[in-house]
Amino acid sequence: MSGLHARGRVPAHARTPAPAPFPPPAPTGPPAPTAPPVAAPTTSATAAQLGTETPDRRPAPGKKIDLATEITASLVVFLVALPLCIGVAVASGVPAELGIISGVIGGLVVGAARGSTLQVSGPAAGLAALVAETVLEYGVAMLGVIVLGSGILQIVLGLVRLGRIFQAISLAVVQGMLAGIGLPLIFSQLYPMSDSKAPGTPVENMAGIPGLIGDTLANPDALIAAGLGIVTVALSFVWKMAPGPVKKVPAALVAVAIGIGIASLPGVDVKTLQVGNLLASVNVPGAKEFAGLADVGIITAILTFTVIASAESLFTAAAVDRMHSGPRTRYNPELIAQGAGNTVAGLLGALPVTAVVARSSANVQAGAKTRLSRTLHGLWLLAFALLLPQVLALIPISVLAGVLVHSGWKLFAPAEFPKMWHQDRGEFAVMTLTTLVIVATALLEGVLFGLAAGIVLAALRMSQTVIKQHLEEDTAKVVMAGNATFLRLPQLIEALESAAEAGKPRIRLDLTGVTHLDHACRSQVEEFVAQQRGFGLRVELLMPGPAKPAPVADPAVGEQARPTGTALPKRPYAPPATFPTQGPGPGPTAEWFYLDTQPMPEEYASR
Repeated sequence: MSGLHARGRVPAHARTPAPAPFPPPAPTGPPAPTAPPVAAPTTSATAAQLGTETPDRRPAPGKKIDLATEITASLVVFLVALPLCIGVAVASGVPAELGIISGVIGGLVVGAARGSTLQVSGPAAGLAALVAETVLEYGVAMLGVIVLGSGILQIVLGLVRLGRIFQAISLAVVQGMLAGIGLPLIFSQLYPMSDSKAPGTPVENMAGIPGLIGDTLANPDALIAAGLGIVTVALSFVWKMAPGPVKKVPAALVAVAIGIGIASLPGVDVKTLQVGNLLASVNVPGAKEFAGLADVGIITAILTFTVIASAESLFTAAAVDRMHSGPRTRYNPELIAQGAGNTVAGLLGALPVTAVVARSSANVQAGAKTRLSRTLHGLWLLAFALLLPQVLALIPISVLAGVLVHSGWKLFAPAEFPKMWHQDRGEFAVMTLTTLVIVATALLEGVLFGLAAGIVLAALRMSQTVIKQHLEEDTAKVVMAGNATFLRLPQLIEALESAAEAGKPRIRLDLTGVTHLDHACRSQVEEFVAQQRGFGLRVELLMPGPAKPAPVADPAVGEQARPTGTALPKRPYAPPATFPTQGPGPGPTAEWFYLDTQPMPEEYASR
């Protein structure tokens, strides 16, 4: 099978032209001017022939990879991932080395797999609370079995093609999710930026900032660490204004070099990274651990890990796809890749792996274009932690915290809030609520709340109903148009009651303009009609339904001679000599209907 047909796409120029809906009439006058040819939309195949690239397609095969950019991007991601791996492991109640092992798996296993191109995976803070509870209840030894089981389930879900359901997510929810991740990240990293320990939850971290400032100012060593962090953040913002050759070096690497230099000065005492033996931390599950699968609690934990890890990874994929114009994520292969990573992590007794927005955002901002950068970041984690732990011990923690503060600010993107306010205030409410709930609770809860808010907003907007009332002599008329759902029942009931209280002997309900009438509204209307007719009023009810052809007189037989129940003859159709250029005209089998030309009430017609 050729590549053009492999995914059901055929280039516009290769498609067989569709037949005309009916043959054009023979010209009876001067020939009509022909419409100018309309260019077919450019597809991936035609774009490749034209030497261009569509934003949602993979790069052309002949395009060269900028190896230097990919390597520098991988180093930036490595510097962002390193403190995250250690911090998530500590927050999860397991040795820091297990976090690094999961980071290595996220780079070398998930990063090398097909699915997403720029999304970076590893241990994520979104699962830290769940992992901590699980470890506390079942022990670190059972963690590997649970992660292994969830990885296998993720592979199965990807094979049965359930990954694409996560694409149904509002843009406002995505932006709210990014802000909800970035804001807590900023406040949580302000503490290690001053060589202090964060209190805990995002709300506690925010509340503790005044005390942190006082403690930092009173401690000279903490003040030096905070200065290194502030320099790192400042460099990250202004480095893009550096001269061309200089700014090719990532700001994070420059900040690390400055931090190492200052930390090595006599009399300077700032905290640096400390990594133990990775191989000694590997805990392969044995028969005793697998026997725990008979416990219902373990099965429940596996299902919980699967749902949360899958949702977090694929929601993150939707967010990362909006950060760049490169290849889009293929959700089912990405879910399989995440499952493969968790399967390996489970076999090694490490933390679960999910996609991480902070690392992915750093990868995109560093200019990565291929999977090479995210794969290499896993290699750097493995090489430095396994072979060069003494080099990591030179890096001040405050510098890495400064890198994360900058990443958090880019995720938070405060300018997006007023922008959304001006574009759509309903979506602004969804975006803001998503951010606030994530900050107050956790990532998954916030996203689910945002999705629910988005669905409610969509339901309200789709239930736009116009109800107009007016009186004409002896008739009280109610005209309704739009989508009538249960959300508009109060408005409908009020209109019906007003018509009944008008005191007219006749009521006319015109619902022919309603495009959707749900069961609740239909039942309300029918009950009202039955009740009013029981009171002796004359009620005319015009319900929405398919249009019916009006009677057409047959010139040969005559209207009076047509037997009852026979089909109406079709009006002969003579196509015009020329046709508009904006689309095809009606076909020879088109049915024609007569419409009531009486004007609508002025109040309704003005809508």
